[in-house]
Amino acid sequence: MPGSQAKLLPSAHQAPLPLERLILTERPDAEAVPMDVLFVGGGPAGLAGAIALARLVKADNEAGGNLGDIQIGVLEKAGALGEHSLSGAVVNPVAMRTLFPELKDKDFPFRAPVGGERVYFLTGSRAVRIPTPPTMQNHGYQIASLCEIVRWLGEKAEGLGVNIFTGFPAASLFAEGQRVTGVRTAPSGLARSGDPGSDYAPPTDITAQITVLAEGTRGTLAQAYLEWQKVASDNPQIFALGVKEIWETLKPLDAVVHTLGWPVPKDCFGGSFMYPLSRNLVALGLVVGLDYKRTSDDVHEMLQQMKLHPLFRDLLESGEMVEWGAKTIPEGGYYALPKRRHGDGVMIVGDSAGFVEVASLKGIHYAMQSGMFAARAAFDALKKKDTSSASLKEYDAMVDGSFIAKDLHSRRNMRLAFQESNFYFAGFKAGLMTVTGGALPGGKITSHPDAAVPREVTPPQPFVPDGKLTFSKLDAVFKSGNATRDDVPSHLIVGPDITPEVAELYTHMCPAGVYERDGERLVVSPANCIDCKATDVLGPRWTPREGGSGPKYRQM
Repeated sequence: MPGSQAKLLPSAHQAPLPLERLILTERPDAEAVPMDVLFVGGGPAGLAGAIALARLVKADNEAGGNLGDIQIGVLEKAGALGEHSLSGAVVNPVAMRTLFPELKDKDFPFRAPVGGERVYFLTGSRAVRIPTPPTMQNHGYQIASLCEIVRWLGEKAEGLGVNIFTGFPAASLFAEGQRVTGVRTAPSGLARSGDPGSDYAPPTDITAQITVLAEGTRGTLAQAYLEWQKVASDNPQIFALGVKEIWETLKPLDAVVHTLGWPVPKDCFGGSFMYPLSRNLVALGLVVGLDYKRTSDDVHEMLQQMKLHPLFRDLLESGEMVEWGAKTIPEGGYYALPKRRHGDGVMIVGDSAGFVEVASLKGIHYAMQSGMFAARAAFDALKKKDTSSASLKEYDAMVDGSFIAKDLHSRRNMRLAFQESNFYFAGFKAGLMTVTGGALPGGKITSHPDAAVPREVTPPQPFVPDGKLTFSKLDAVFKSGNATRDDVPSHLIVGPDITPEVAELYTHMCPAGVYERDGERLVVSPANCIDCKATDVLGPRWTPREGGSGPKYRQM
Protein backbone atom coordinates (compact mmCIF):
# COMPACT_ATOMS: atom_id res chain seq x y z
CA MET A 1 0.00 0.00 0.00
CA PRO A 2 1.31 3.51 -0.77
CA GLY A 3 2.72 5.60 2.05
CA SER A 4 0.66 7.95 4.14
CA GLN A 5 1.30 10.87 1.75
CA ALA A 6 -0.58 9.17 -1.10
CA LYS A 7 -3.97 10.72 -1.83
CA LEU A 8 -7.18 9.25 -3.20
CA LEU A 9 -10.12 11.24 -4.59
CA PRO A 10 -13.41 9.31 -4.20
CA SER A 11 -15.20 11.27 -6.94
CA ALA A 12 -12.72 9.95 -9.53
CA HIS A 13 -14.02 6.43 -8.92
CA GLN A 14 -17.76 7.13 -8.64
CA ALA A 15 -20.25 6.31 -11.37
CA PRO A 16 -22.71 9.02 -12.46
CA LEU A 17 -26.37 8.92 -11.47
CA PRO A 18 -28.16 6.73 -14.08
CA LEU A 19 -30.69 9.36 -15.21
CA GLU A 20 -31.84 7.25 -18.14
CA ARG A 21 -33.14 4.67 -15.64
CA LEU A 22 -34.51 7.17 -13.13
CA ILE A 23 -36.37 9.60 -15.44
CA LEU A 24 -38.71 7.79 -17.87
CA THR A 25 -40.24 9.63 -20.82
CA GLU A 26 -42.37 6.67 -21.90
CA ARG A 27 -46.05 6.57 -21.02
CA PRO A 28 -47.14 4.61 -17.93
CA ASP A 29 -48.76 1.23 -18.41
CA ALA A 30 -52.41 1.27 -19.43
CA GLU A 31 -53.23 -0.52 -16.15
CA ALA A 32 -51.34 1.98 -14.01
CA VAL A 33 -52.77 2.63 -10.55
CA PRO A 34 -54.24 6.17 -10.49
CA MET A 35 -53.63 8.42 -7.48
CA ASP A 36 -54.33 12.11 -7.13
CA VAL A 37 -51.40 12.77 -4.77
CA LEU A 38 -48.62 10.26 -4.18
CA PHE A 39 -46.10 10.58 -1.32
CA VAL A 40 -42.95 8.59 -2.16
CA GLY A 41 -41.62 7.50 1.23
CA GLY A 42 -43.45 6.44 4.38
CA GLY A 43 -41.33 8.34 6.91
CA PRO A 44 -42.35 11.31 9.06
CA ALA A 45 -42.44 13.77 6.13
CA GLY A 46 -44.54 11.61 3.81
CA LEU A 47 -46.97 10.41 6.47
CA ALA A 48 -47.44 13.86 8.03
CA GLY A 49 -48.13 15.25 4.56
CA ALA A 50 -50.64 12.51 3.75
CA ILE A 51 -52.46 13.02 7.08
CA ALA A 52 -52.60 16.79 6.66
CA LEU A 53 -53.89 16.50 3.09
CA ALA A 54 -56.54 13.93 4.02
CA ARG A 55 -57.79 16.22 6.78
CA LEU A 56 -57.94 19.23 4.44
CA VAL A 57 -59.90 17.27 1.84
CA LYS A 58 -62.27 15.88 4.46
CA ALA A 59 -62.94 19.32 5.94
CA ASP A 60 -63.51 20.78 2.47
CA ASN A 61 -65.95 18.05 1.50
CA GLU A 62 -67.86 18.42 4.77
CA ALA A 63 -68.12 22.17 4.10
CA GLY A 64 -69.67 21.53 0.68
CA GLY A 65 -66.49 21.71 -1.40
CA ASN A 66 -66.24 20.09 -4.80
CA LEU A 67 -63.05 18.02 -4.55
CA GLY A 68 -64.90 14.78 -3.91
CA ASP A 69 -63.01 11.52 -3.50
CA ILE A 70 -59.31 12.38 -3.63
CA GLN A 71 -57.01 9.36 -3.70
CA ILE A 72 -53.91 9.87 -1.54
CA GLY A 73 -51.14 7.26 -1.62
CA VAL A 74 -47.97 6.62 0.38
CA LEU A 75 -45.35 4.39 -1.22
CA GLU A 76 -42.83 2.80 1.17
CA LYS A 77 -39.91 0.55 0.17
CA ALA A 78 -39.70 -1.30 3.52
CA GLY A 79 -41.83 -4.37 4.07
CA ALA A 80 -43.66 -2.56 6.90
CA LEU A 81 -43.78 1.03 8.09
CA GLY A 82 -40.89 1.96 10.36
CA GLU A 83 -38.57 -0.85 9.32
CA HIS A 84 -36.21 1.56 7.51
CA SER A 85 -36.65 4.48 9.92
CA LEU A 86 -33.71 5.49 12.11
CA SER A 87 -32.91 8.63 14.07
CA GLY A 88 -31.34 9.67 17.40
CA ALA A 89 -34.01 10.69 18.50
CA VAL A 90 -34.79 13.65 20.73
CA VAL A 91 -37.83 15.26 19.14
CA ASN A 92 -39.06 18.83 19.15
CA PRO A 93 -42.84 18.16 19.44
CA VAL A 94 -43.95 21.37 17.67
CA ALA A 95 -44.88 19.62 14.41
CA MET A 96 -46.81 16.89 16.22
CA ARG A 97 -48.80 19.53 18.09
CA THR A 98 -49.55 21.36 14.84
CA LEU A 99 -50.66 18.20 13.04
CA PHE A 100 -52.77 16.94 15.95
CA PRO A 101 -54.00 20.03 17.84
CA GLU A 102 -56.69 17.96 19.50
CA LEU A 103 -54.11 15.73 21.28
CA LYS A 104 -51.83 16.26 24.26
CA ASP A 105 -48.13 15.40 24.43
CA LYS A 106 -48.99 12.33 26.51
CA ASP A 107 -51.02 11.01 23.57
CA PHE A 108 -48.06 11.02 21.19
CA PRO A 109 -45.77 7.99 20.71
CA PHE A 110 -42.91 9.43 22.75
CA ARG A 111 -40.91 7.50 25.34
CA ALA A 112 -40.32 10.26 27.91
CA PRO A 113 -39.62 13.98 28.21
CA VAL A 114 -35.98 15.00 28.42
CA GLY A 115 -35.05 15.31 32.09
CA GLY A 116 -31.37 15.91 32.73
CA GLU A 117 -28.76 16.33 30.04
CA ARG A 118 -24.97 16.26 30.08
CA VAL A 119 -22.26 17.02 27.53
CA TYR A 120 -18.73 15.66 27.80
CA PHE A 121 -15.45 16.17 26.01
CA LEU A 122 -13.75 12.78 25.76
CA THR A 123 -10.11 11.78 25.71
CA GLY A 124 -9.08 8.15 25.41
CA SER A 125 -9.59 7.57 29.13
CA ARG A 126 -11.33 10.63 30.59
CA ALA A 127 -14.72 12.35 30.27
CA VAL A 128 -14.65 16.07 31.06
CA ARG A 129 -18.09 17.56 31.54
CA ILE A 130 -18.57 20.87 29.71
CA PRO A 131 -21.46 23.37 29.64
CA THR A 132 -24.26 22.33 27.32
CA PRO A 133 -24.07 24.53 24.18
CA PRO A 134 -27.27 26.56 23.64
CA THR A 135 -27.97 24.75 20.37
CA MET A 136 -27.94 21.37 22.14
CA GLN A 137 -30.24 22.23 25.04
CA ASN A 138 -33.23 19.89 24.88
CA HIS A 139 -35.43 20.95 27.80
CA GLY A 140 -39.08 20.58 26.76
CA TYR A 141 -38.32 18.02 24.06
CA GLN A 142 -39.15 14.32 23.96
CA ILE A 143 -37.09 11.12 23.73
CA ALA A 144 -38.55 8.79 21.12
CA SER A 145 -38.06 5.93 18.69
CA LEU A 146 -38.57 7.05 15.09
CA CYS A 147 -39.81 3.55 14.20
CA GLU A 148 -42.59 3.91 16.75
CA ILE A 149 -43.48 7.43 15.58
CA VAL A 150 -43.75 6.24 11.98
CA ARG A 151 -45.94 3.25 12.83
CA TRP A 152 -48.24 5.49 14.88
CA LEU A 153 -48.49 8.05 12.06
CA GLY A 154 -49.27 5.21 9.65
CA GLU A 155 -52.23 4.12 11.76
CA LYS A 156 -53.52 7.71 11.81
CA ALA A 157 -53.12 7.98 8.03
CA GLU A 158 -54.95 4.71 7.35
CA GLY A 159 -57.76 5.86 9.65
CA LEU A 160 -58.24 8.84 7.34
CA GLY A 161 -58.44 6.66 4.23
CA VAL A 162 -54.87 7.13 2.98
CA ASN A 163 -53.68 4.25 0.76
CA ILE A 164 -50.40 2.93 2.17
CA PHE A 165 -48.39 0.58 -0.06
CA THR A 166 -45.49 -1.07 1.79
CA GLY A 167 -42.85 -3.13 0.04
CA PHE A 168 -42.98 -0.96 -3.10
CA PRO A 169 -39.79 1.05 -3.77
CA ALA A 170 -40.20 3.81 -6.34
CA ALA A 171 -37.49 3.11 -8.93
CA SER A 172 -38.22 5.76 -11.59
CA LEU A 173 -40.15 8.98 -12.20
CA PHE A 174 -42.46 9.32 -15.20
CA ALA A 175 -42.12 12.61 -17.04
CA GLU A 176 -44.12 14.28 -19.80
CA GLY A 177 -42.08 17.25 -20.94
CA GLN A 178 -41.05 18.96 -17.68
CA ARG A 179 -43.97 17.49 -15.70
CA VAL A 180 -43.68 14.58 -13.26
CA THR A 181 -46.68 12.30 -13.76
CA GLY A 182 -46.01 9.41 -11.36
CA VAL A 183 -43.59 6.60 -10.62
CA ARG A 184 -42.66 3.07 -11.60
CA THR A 185 -41.79 0.70 -8.76
CA ALA A 186 -38.90 -1.77 -8.69
CA PRO A 187 -39.64 -5.33 -9.82
CA SER A 188 -39.20 -8.18 -7.36
CA GLY A 189 -38.13 -11.80 -7.68
CA LEU A 190 -35.24 -11.20 -10.06
CA ALA A 191 -32.45 -13.78 -10.10
CA ARG A 192 -28.88 -12.72 -9.43
CA SER A 193 -28.39 -12.39 -13.20
CA GLY A 194 -31.21 -9.84 -13.37
CA ASP A 195 -33.52 -12.21 -15.24
CA PRO A 196 -37.01 -13.01 -13.85
CA GLY A 197 -36.95 -15.82 -11.30
CA SER A 198 -39.70 -18.17 -10.16
CA ASP A 199 -41.19 -15.52 -7.83
CA TYR A 200 -40.91 -12.64 -10.29
CA ALA A 201 -43.38 -9.76 -9.97
CA PRO A 202 -43.18 -6.98 -12.58
CA PRO A 203 -42.98 -3.29 -11.71
CA THR A 204 -46.14 -1.35 -10.96
CA ASP A 205 -46.85 2.02 -12.55
CA ILE A 206 -48.62 4.61 -10.40
CA THR A 207 -49.80 7.90 -11.86
CA ALA A 208 -50.49 11.05 -9.87
CA GLN A 209 -51.45 14.65 -10.42
CA ILE A 210 -48.85 15.54 -7.76
CA THR A 211 -45.87 13.45 -6.64
CA VAL A 212 -44.24 14.38 -3.33
CA LEU A 213 -40.70 13.02 -2.93
CA ALA A 214 -40.26 12.13 0.74
CA GLU A 215 -37.56 9.49 0.28
CA GLY A 216 -35.46 10.52 3.27
CA THR A 217 -31.72 11.04 3.25
CA ARG A 218 -29.98 11.01 -0.14
CA GLY A 219 -33.26 10.36 -2.00
CA THR A 220 -32.44 8.82 -5.38
CA LEU A 221 -35.43 10.22 -7.27
CA ALA A 222 -35.01 13.64 -5.65
CA GLN A 223 -31.38 13.66 -6.77
CA ALA A 224 -32.43 12.61 -10.26
CA TYR A 225 -35.11 15.29 -10.51
CA LEU A 226 -32.80 18.08 -9.37
CA GLU A 227 -30.05 16.97 -11.76
CA TRP A 228 -32.50 16.55 -14.65
CA GLN A 229 -33.98 20.00 -14.05
CA LYS A 230 -30.55 21.54 -13.35
CA VAL A 231 -31.73 22.94 -10.00
CA ALA A 232 -28.72 24.38 -8.21
CA SER A 233 -27.87 25.22 -4.60
CA ASP A 234 -25.33 27.67 -3.20
CA ASN A 235 -23.29 24.78 -1.77
CA PRO A 236 -23.35 21.05 -2.46
CA GLN A 237 -25.10 18.85 0.07
CA ILE A 238 -22.73 17.11 2.49
CA PHE A 239 -23.49 14.16 4.74
CA ALA A 240 -22.60 12.40 7.97
CA LEU A 241 -22.93 8.72 8.80
CA GLY A 242 -24.62 7.76 12.05
CA VAL A 243 -24.20 4.25 13.48
CA LYS A 244 -26.61 3.40 16.29
CA GLU A 245 -27.21 0.60 18.77
CA ILE A 246 -30.01 -0.25 21.22
CA TRP A 247 -28.90 -1.87 24.49
CA GLU A 248 -30.77 -3.58 27.28
CA THR A 249 -28.93 -2.64 30.47
CA LEU A 250 -29.09 -3.51 34.14
CA LYS A 251 -28.17 0.03 35.13
CA PRO A 252 -30.56 2.88 34.23
CA LEU A 253 -29.40 6.00 32.41
CA ASP A 254 -30.74 9.15 34.04
CA ALA A 255 -30.04 11.81 31.39
CA VAL A 256 -29.54 12.59 27.72
CA VAL A 257 -25.77 12.43 27.08
CA HIS A 258 -23.75 13.89 24.20
CA THR A 259 -20.00 13.75 23.70
CA LEU A 260 -17.38 15.50 21.58
CA GLY A 261 -13.78 14.50 20.96
CA TRP A 262 -12.38 10.96 21.11
CA PRO A 263 -12.68 8.59 19.27
CA VAL A 264 -13.46 10.99 16.40
CA PRO A 265 -10.17 12.29 14.92
CA LYS A 266 -9.51 15.98 15.53
CA ASP A 267 -9.74 16.76 11.81
CA CYS A 268 -13.20 15.16 11.51
CA PHE A 269 -16.62 16.50 12.50
CA GLY A 270 -18.65 14.28 14.78
CA GLY A 271 -19.87 13.26 18.20
CA SER A 272 -21.90 10.71 20.08
CA PHE A 273 -25.27 10.47 21.79
CA MET A 274 -26.75 8.22 24.49
CA TYR A 275 -30.44 8.44 25.36
CA PRO A 276 -32.61 6.53 27.88
CA LEU A 277 -35.57 4.94 26.07
CA SER A 278 -36.82 3.28 29.25
CA ARG A 279 -35.40 2.25 32.62
CA ASN A 280 -33.47 -0.62 31.07
CA LEU A 281 -33.22 0.40 27.42
CA VAL A 282 -30.57 2.76 26.07
CA ALA A 283 -29.95 4.13 22.58
CA LEU A 284 -26.42 5.16 21.73
CA GLY A 285 -24.66 6.12 18.54
CA LEU A 286 -21.83 7.94 16.85
CA VAL A 287 -22.20 10.44 14.00
CA VAL A 288 -19.19 11.39 11.85
CA GLY A 289 -19.03 13.63 8.78
CA LEU A 290 -18.30 11.80 5.53
CA ASP A 291 -15.74 14.45 4.65
CA TYR A 292 -13.26 12.59 6.88
CA LYS A 293 -9.65 12.59 5.74
CA ARG A 294 -8.31 9.00 5.60
CA THR A 295 -9.19 5.80 3.73
CA SER A 296 -9.04 3.87 7.02
CA ASP A 297 -11.49 6.07 8.96
CA ASP A 298 -14.34 3.74 9.96
CA VAL A 299 -17.42 5.00 11.82
CA HIS A 300 -18.63 1.55 12.88
CA GLU A 301 -15.23 0.71 14.37
CA MET A 302 -15.05 4.13 16.06
CA LEU A 303 -18.37 3.34 17.79
CA GLN A 304 -17.08 -0.06 18.93
CA GLN A 305 -13.93 1.57 20.28
CA MET A 306 -15.98 4.27 22.02
CA LYS A 307 -17.90 1.68 24.04
CA LEU A 308 -14.64 0.69 25.74
CA HIS A 309 -14.43 4.14 27.33
CA PRO A 310 -15.41 4.10 31.04
CA LEU A 311 -18.27 6.56 30.38
CA PHE A 312 -20.02 3.93 28.26
CA ARG A 313 -18.49 0.68 29.46
CA ASP A 314 -19.71 1.07 33.03
CA LEU A 315 -23.29 1.19 31.78
CA LEU A 316 -23.13 -1.35 28.95
CA GLU A 317 -20.86 -4.20 30.04
CA SER A 318 -23.57 -5.96 32.05
CA GLY A 319 -26.12 -5.52 29.27
CA GLU A 320 -26.88 -6.82 25.78
CA MET A 321 -26.96 -5.16 22.38
CA VAL A 322 -30.40 -5.93 20.91
CA GLU A 323 -30.52 -3.82 17.75
CA TRP A 324 -28.10 -2.08 15.39
CA GLY A 325 -28.50 0.25 12.44
CA ALA A 326 -26.99 3.07 10.42
CA LYS A 327 -28.15 6.02 8.33
CA THR A 328 -26.67 9.04 6.60
CA ILE A 329 -27.74 12.56 7.59
CA PRO A 330 -27.77 15.63 5.31
CA GLU A 331 -25.59 18.25 7.00
CA GLY A 332 -25.11 21.00 4.42
CA GLY A 333 -27.78 23.20 6.00
CA TYR A 334 -29.18 26.42 4.59
CA TYR A 335 -26.70 26.93 1.75
CA ALA A 336 -27.17 23.35 0.49
CA LEU A 337 -30.95 23.67 0.08
CA PRO A 338 -32.03 23.39 -3.57
CA LYS A 339 -33.00 26.79 -4.99
CA ARG A 340 -36.31 25.23 -5.95
CA ARG A 341 -38.02 22.32 -4.15
CA HIS A 342 -41.05 22.18 -6.45
CA GLY A 343 -41.85 21.78 -10.13
CA ASP A 344 -44.63 20.76 -12.47
CA GLY A 345 -46.49 18.06 -10.52
CA VAL A 346 -43.74 17.54 -7.93
CA MET A 347 -42.46 18.68 -4.52
CA ILE A 348 -39.46 17.57 -2.43
CA VAL A 349 -39.77 17.40 1.37
CA GLY A 350 -37.90 16.36 4.50
CA ASP A 351 -34.38 14.97 4.44
CA SER A 352 -34.57 14.63 0.64
CA ALA A 353 -34.61 18.44 0.52
CA GLY A 354 -31.94 18.73 3.25
CA PHE A 355 -34.12 20.05 6.09
CA VAL A 356 -31.80 19.09 8.97
CA GLU A 357 -30.26 21.50 11.49
CA VAL A 358 -27.00 19.91 12.57
CA ALA A 359 -26.08 22.22 15.47
CA SER A 360 -29.20 21.17 17.39
CA LEU A 361 -29.22 17.61 16.01
CA LYS A 362 -32.81 18.01 14.79
CA GLY A 363 -34.66 17.04 11.64
CA ILE A 364 -37.87 15.16 12.44
CA HIS A 365 -40.05 18.20 13.14
CA TYR A 366 -38.69 19.93 10.01
CA ALA A 367 -39.56 16.84 7.95
CA MET A 368 -43.09 16.70 9.31
CA GLN A 369 -43.66 20.42 8.90
CA SER A 370 -42.42 20.39 5.31
CA GLY A 371 -44.78 17.50 4.59
CA MET A 372 -47.66 19.56 6.00
CA PHE A 373 -46.66 22.54 3.84
CA ALA A 374 -46.63 20.27 0.78
CA ALA A 375 -50.11 19.05 1.74
CA ARG A 376 -51.43 22.63 1.88
CA ALA A 377 -49.87 23.45 -1.50
CA ALA A 378 -51.25 20.24 -3.02
CA PHE A 379 -54.72 20.92 -1.63
CA ASP A 380 -54.76 24.47 -3.02
CA ALA A 381 -53.49 23.22 -6.39
CA LEU A 382 -56.22 20.57 -6.60
CA LYS A 383 -58.84 23.16 -5.72
CA LYS A 384 -57.57 25.42 -8.51
CA LYS A 385 -57.19 22.46 -10.90
CA ASP A 386 -53.65 23.69 -11.52
CA THR A 387 -50.76 21.46 -10.44
CA SER A 388 -48.11 23.34 -12.40
CA SER A 389 -44.89 24.70 -10.94
CA ALA A 390 -46.50 28.14 -10.83
CA SER A 391 -49.15 26.80 -8.47
CA LEU A 392 -46.90 24.57 -6.35
CA LYS A 393 -44.38 27.35 -5.70
CA GLU A 394 -46.62 28.11 -2.72
CA TYR A 395 -44.83 25.21 -1.02
CA ASP A 396 -41.42 26.89 -1.25
CA ALA A 397 -42.91 30.18 -0.07
CA MET A 398 -44.30 28.47 3.05
CA VAL A 399 -40.97 26.76 3.82
CA ASP A 400 -38.99 29.96 3.27
CA GLY A 401 -41.29 31.90 5.58
CA SER A 402 -41.28 29.31 8.36
CA PHE A 403 -39.11 28.25 11.28
CA ILE A 404 -37.48 25.68 8.96
CA ALA A 405 -35.66 28.30 6.89
CA LYS A 406 -35.22 30.63 9.88
CA ASP A 407 -33.50 27.96 11.99
CA LEU A 408 -31.27 26.78 9.16
CA HIS A 409 -30.32 30.35 8.24
CA SER A 410 -29.37 31.34 11.79
CA ARG A 411 -26.95 28.39 11.95
CA ARG A 412 -26.02 28.41 8.28
CA ASN A 413 -22.23 28.22 8.67
CA MET A 414 -21.81 26.17 11.84
CA ARG A 415 -21.23 22.79 10.20
CA LEU A 416 -19.33 24.33 7.29
CA ALA A 417 -16.78 25.85 9.68
CA PHE A 418 -15.60 22.33 10.51
CA GLN A 419 -14.92 21.56 6.85
CA GLU A 420 -12.94 24.79 6.54
CA SER A 421 -11.01 24.80 9.86
CA ASN A 422 -9.61 22.44 12.50
CA PHE A 423 -11.78 21.29 15.40
CA TYR A 424 -10.76 23.94 17.91
CA PHE A 425 -10.85 26.96 15.58
CA ALA A 426 -14.13 25.76 14.08
CA GLY A 427 -15.55 25.38 17.58
CA PHE A 428 -14.56 28.96 18.34
CA LYS A 429 -16.29 30.14 15.15
CA ALA A 430 -19.41 28.11 16.01
CA GLY A 431 -19.53 29.82 19.40
CA LEU A 432 -19.47 33.24 17.74
CA MET A 433 -22.21 32.16 15.36
CA THR A 434 -24.36 31.00 18.28
CA VAL A 435 -24.01 34.30 20.13
CA THR A 436 -24.63 36.45 17.03
CA GLY A 437 -27.33 34.37 15.35
CA GLY A 438 -24.95 33.56 12.50
CA ALA A 439 -23.96 37.17 11.79
CA LEU A 440 -20.32 36.56 12.82
CA PRO A 441 -18.20 35.39 11.20
CA GLY A 442 -20.16 36.78 8.25
CA GLY A 443 -20.42 35.57 4.67
CA LYS A 444 -21.05 32.15 3.21
CA ILE A 445 -18.47 29.45 3.85
CA THR A 446 -17.99 27.50 0.63
CA SER A 447 -18.07 23.73 1.03
CA HIS A 448 -17.14 20.79 -1.18
CA PRO A 449 -18.99 17.53 -1.90
CA ASP A 450 -17.82 14.74 0.40
CA ALA A 451 -16.58 12.74 -2.59
CA ALA A 452 -14.39 15.70 -3.65
CA VAL A 453 -12.42 15.66 -0.38
CA PRO A 454 -9.05 13.87 -0.93
CA ARG A 455 -8.26 10.99 1.42
CA GLU A 456 -4.87 9.99 2.72
CA VAL A 457 -4.19 6.34 1.96
CA THR A 458 -3.52 4.98 5.44
CA PRO A 459 -3.32 1.44 6.82
CA PRO A 460 -6.21 0.39 9.07
CA GLN A 461 -5.74 -0.10 12.79
CA PRO A 462 -6.29 -3.67 14.03
CA PHE A 463 -9.81 -4.26 15.34
CA VAL A 464 -10.80 -7.52 17.03
CA PRO A 465 -14.38 -7.46 18.41
CA ASP A 466 -15.13 -9.43 21.56
CA GLY A 467 -18.73 -10.28 20.59
CA LYS A 468 -20.04 -8.99 23.93
CA LEU A 469 -19.33 -5.26 24.05
CA THR A 470 -17.85 -4.79 20.58
CA PHE A 471 -19.07 -6.38 17.35
CA SER A 472 -18.02 -7.06 13.80
CA LYS A 473 -19.95 -5.51 10.96
CA LEU A 474 -21.53 -8.82 9.98
CA ASP A 475 -22.67 -9.50 13.56
CA ALA A 476 -24.08 -5.97 13.68
CA VAL A 477 -25.99 -6.40 10.40
CA PHE A 478 -27.62 -9.51 11.87
CA LYS A 479 -28.92 -7.31 14.71
CA SER A 480 -30.49 -4.95 12.13
CA GLY A 481 -32.93 -7.71 11.20
CA ASN A 482 -31.68 -7.66 7.60
CA ALA A 483 -33.57 -10.34 5.69
CA THR A 484 -32.51 -9.52 2.12
CA ARG A 485 -32.31 -12.51 -0.23
CA ASP A 486 -28.74 -13.76 -0.65
CA ASP A 487 -29.28 -14.09 -4.41
CA VAL A 488 -30.76 -10.61 -4.92
CA PRO A 489 -29.29 -8.77 -7.94
CA SER A 490 -26.85 -6.01 -7.08
CA HIS A 491 -28.46 -2.58 -6.78
CA LEU A 492 -25.04 -0.93 -6.49
CA ILE A 493 -23.35 0.66 -9.50
CA VAL A 494 -19.57 0.35 -9.13
CA GLY A 495 -17.55 3.07 -10.80
CA PRO A 496 -14.31 2.94 -12.80
CA ASP A 497 -10.74 2.10 -11.85
CA ILE A 498 -11.33 0.42 -8.49
CA THR A 499 -7.77 0.06 -7.19
CA PRO A 500 -6.89 -1.83 -4.00
CA GLU A 501 -6.72 1.52 -2.19
CA VAL A 502 -10.25 2.42 -3.36
CA ALA A 503 -11.46 -1.01 -2.22
CA GLU A 504 -9.92 -0.28 1.19
CA LEU A 505 -11.80 3.05 1.36
CA TYR A 506 -15.11 1.33 0.55
CA THR A 507 -14.46 -1.42 3.11
CA HIS A 508 -14.19 1.16 5.89
CA MET A 509 -16.82 3.58 4.54
CA CYS A 510 -19.62 0.98 4.64
CA PRO A 511 -20.83 0.10 8.16
CA ALA A 512 -22.59 -3.07 6.98
CA GLY A 513 -19.75 -5.05 5.42
CA VAL A 514 -21.09 -4.76 1.87
CA TYR A 515 -17.55 -4.15 0.55
CA GLU A 516 -14.43 -6.16 1.20
CA ARG A 517 -10.94 -5.88 -0.16
CA ASP A 518 -9.70 -9.29 -1.28
CA GLY A 519 -6.09 -8.85 -2.28
CA GLU A 520 -6.13 -6.57 -5.29
CA ARG A 521 -9.88 -6.65 -5.94
CA LEU A 522 -13.17 -5.38 -4.51
CA VAL A 523 -15.76 -7.95 -3.42
CA VAL A 524 -19.38 -6.68 -3.19
CA SER A 525 -22.07 -8.38 -1.06
CA PRO A 526 -25.24 -6.39 -1.92
CA ALA A 527 -27.47 -8.49 0.36
CA ASN A 528 -25.70 -6.95 3.40
CA CYS A 529 -26.83 -3.43 2.46
CA ILE A 530 -29.03 -1.67 5.03
CA ASP A 531 -29.80 1.37 2.82
CA CYS A 532 -27.79 3.83 4.93
CA LYS A 533 -26.72 5.53 1.63
CA ALA A 534 -23.09 6.10 2.67
CA THR A 535 -22.11 4.19 -0.45
CA ASP A 536 -24.04 6.66 -2.62
CA VAL A 537 -22.15 9.56 -1.04
CA LEU A 538 -18.60 8.25 -1.46
CA GLY A 539 -18.65 5.06 -3.51
CA PRO A 540 -20.84 2.86 -5.70
CA ARG A 541 -24.19 4.48 -6.44
CA TRP A 542 -27.24 3.12 -4.60
CA THR A 543 -30.39 2.41 -6.64
CA PRO A 544 -33.79 1.11 -5.47
CA ARG A 545 -34.09 -2.69 -5.18
CA GLU A 546 -36.96 -5.08 -4.57
CA GLY A 547 -39.42 -4.24 -1.82
CA GLY A 548 -38.82 -5.49 1.69
CA SER A 549 -35.04 -5.66 1.25
CA GLY A 550 -32.80 -4.15 3.88
CA PRO A 551 -33.22 -3.87 7.64
CA LYS A 552 -36.26 -4.50 9.78
CA TYR A 553 -35.80 -1.96 12.54
CA ARG A 554 -38.15 -2.20 15.53
CA GLN A 555 -37.00 0.49 17.99
CA MET A 556 -34.62 2.70 16.02
